[in-house]
Amino acid sequence: MQCIFFNGFLYNTGRQRPYTKKKKMKIKSVFSHSFEKYGKVLTGYDVTDLLKKLDETTKKPADAVIYEPGDAGLESLPIAKELSDNAYGGMPIQIGYCNGYNTKLNCLEYHRGSEINIPANDIVLLLAPLQSVKNGKLNTSAVEAFYVPKGTPVLVYETTLHYAPCNAVSGGEVSKEGFRVIIVLPKDTNTEKPAIKEIDFEDKLLWARNKWLIAHPDTTEAKNGAFVGLIGQNIDISRIK
Repeated sequence: MQCIFFNGFLYNTGRQRPYTKKKKMKIKSVFSHSFEKYGKVLTGYDVTDLLKKLDETTKKPADAVIYEPGDAGLESLPIAKELSDNAYGGMPIQIGYCNGYNTKLNCLEYHRGSEINIPANDIVLLLAPLQSVKNGKLNTSAVEAFYVPKGTPVLVYETTLHYAPCNAVSGGEVSKEGFRVIIVLPKDTNTEKPAIKEIDFEDKLLWARNKWLIAHPDTTEAKNGAFVGLIGQNIDISRIK
């Protein structure tokens, strides 16, 4: 019931507060119209050798996530020049990887420059628009989930908040195989944080070189000093049914 306070007395208005049903998260496809504001699927690139090298030369933890900004073996392949010249217009890039097992959002980050993800396994990306961040805060209800089939090169715009990939989900069940994902970014991204003097509020979010990070309070990153700005549930795709 709704009540009002008037002249020192509390009155019952007899009206029920409107009930707002909690919106259930759905996993959409990167080929859907919903993904267009976050990025696009790249075509014309042969990623066969790149993914083969990733599978043969990198580890995949069963219960954690590892990230390497740049890998010399991956960067030595011919596709590295194609991605630098075509996808990044001649800009220097790095080709690394993010491998392991993950089901949670934990944090969101962004960079100056787009990021390319090329998964060797089916994955789910959790994304949100950078424009929704206000004073470093974002409600996790703004986050959307997108399914990426293995072998699909996906470019994520620099205005898209993202973080570590998640395991694929099928029929309400989380895949047990984990993931290996190629990560392409402008050169030196995610390397050592530069020593800076804070000039504006955004400087509080800088976590590494060309990496601005917003953490959920229930994370290791938050405990290690990352800026805490994610409000609401720390999304766990294992709970999406």
